[in-house]
Amino acid sequence: MKSRSISLFATIGVACFAGIASAKTYNANITEAEVLAAQKAWGAALVKISDDFASGGLPKAKATANAVLDAAYGYNLGPVLFKPTLTVAPQTFRTTKAGALAYFVGDDKNFPSDTGFALKGWKKVDIENAAIHINGDVAKTMGKVMITDKNGKVTTVDKTWAFKKDDMGAVRIVLHHSSLPFTAN
Repeated sequence: MKSRSISLFATIGVACFAGIASAKTYNANITEAEVLAAQKAWGAALVKISDDFASGGLPKAKATANAVLDAAYGYNLGPVLFKPTLTVAPQTFRTTKAGALAYFVGDDKNFPSDTGFALKGWKKVDIENAAIHINGDVAKTMGKVMITDKNGKVTTVDKTWAFKKDDMGAVRIVLHHSSLPFTAN
């Protein structure tokens, strides 16, 4: 009887573990590879907006920028903490999609100082992270971004990003701070 009980228990135990092993798992953690891919995609998108402006004018560039903001930024999650490189008070910070779109492509009377950062003929983006901090579904990066224009001139900015993986598994920018490096004198 004892061996029959052990055998029955073993059969039930295997069946239970088999059920557990086949269960679906949800993991919202961001990986370093996803962070690097999101940064690379951001750089490619900036170049694409510039190329679309050169080949199809403002309407094409604006459509591309709008799609980039929908795909890459977390405006669908709430305000994005966006501090672009070349903004001035009182519109230094852009927590709305409309503010970000105006920065990238201009053409918005509500943001009269914006001339379209993404329209400046950018051809290449290189990113050098000083560090990446990952904690669950949020990752933060800080480093240098070198952007090369059509004439080969390189502009270097200090960049901090925070990425959040949303419920659909998309990695979205929820913080984007950019500034020109400090130079004494």
